[in-house]
Amino acid sequence: MIENDDIGAFVPGPRVRIEGCAGGPLSGLSFAAKDLFDVAGVPTGGGNHDWPTGRPIPTRHSWAVQTLLDAGATLIGKTITDEVSLGILGENAFDGTPRNARAPGRVPGGSSSGSAAAVAAGLCDTALGTDTGGSVRVPASFCGLYGIRPTHGRIDTTGMLPQAPTSDTTGWFARDAETFAKVSAVMLGEEIPHALPTSLVIAVDAFGFADPAVAQALHPMATRLAAVIGHCREDIMGAPSAVCSRSRPGTPSSRGSMRAIRALPSRSRVSWSWAR
Repeated sequence: MIENDDIGAFVPGPRVRIEGCAGGPLSGLSFAAKDLFDVAGVPTGGGNHDWPTGRPIPTRHSWAVQTLLDAGATLIGKTITDEVSLGILGENAFDGTPRNARAPGRVPGGSSSGSAAAVAAGLCDTALGTDTGGSVRVPASFCGLYGIRPTHGRIDTTGMLPQAPTSDTTGWFARDAETFAKVSAVMLGEEIPHALPTSLVIAVDAFGFADPAVAQALHPMATRLAAVIGHCREDIMGAPSAVCSRSRPGTPSSRGSMRAIRALPSRSRVSWSWAR
């Protein structure tokens, strides 16, 4: 595994390295941790050089870091994040923007930018990120990685710098499905099922908020998933109040929006027939 950081993924300064326990299910794998996770003896910077000032240095690892170490993975460093994780592009005015090895010249996405960039560049096998409003999912998509936001409350966030506790989650990245499944089994504390899901739901209201080009780009993947799973249905997933509140400027009023949403299944038959 390449550990030389030539893409600016890791927090500047001496790199922390902690060997994982021998014989664990993740032995031989390396990981990095977003600089929102406590590592004993290392300041938690949160993407801001002033943040650690006056705050005690952690004396124990965060739950997520400890869990991966106990499973045998080796920590090779802490990664850059958007300042206090308030960003979605992966830019940091203090430490710079990690480079996206999978799409040179493009941002890596954030706020778990360094973690995604490190995995994409082959600097480590997996990496921890946080996801409050997309901070794992966005960089995973920008860097061509597997990434997950678990259900809120599913993963212990002890030792993770909070942003919005009612939405904060711990997530992780990997380049390949096998590694992603191994890490997921450890983090979730259960074996990953081998059976395929039995149903695919197309959230037509979510697609309705996407730009036409984005929705069109997702059509082939949805079609492939529908063919593999076998059963697919369309549905409106958001609550009516949420649908109305997310209306973009220039769209109909909330009353008009609800009429439009109620009419979606019949009005969008041509647009969504590919997913049936």
